[in-house]
Amino acid sequence: MWQVVYIASSKEEADNILKIMEKEGFMVQVDDAGSGSYQIKVPAIEAEEAYSCLHKNF
Repeated sequence: MWQVVYIASSKEEADNILKIMEKEGFMVQVDDAGSGSYQIKVPAIEAEEAYSCLHKNF
């Protein structure tokens, strides 16, 4: 099961987050949430660690 850890406000922001998260070793999915927003998802078991990584890098 995948869990949303962030909602990006643009495709460029989503792509930047995707690159950083993959570089840190996370499996990441980016889904179009409509209205120009993108959901950043990781496996639920990695969500807490991924969330911490996001806050450390952004």
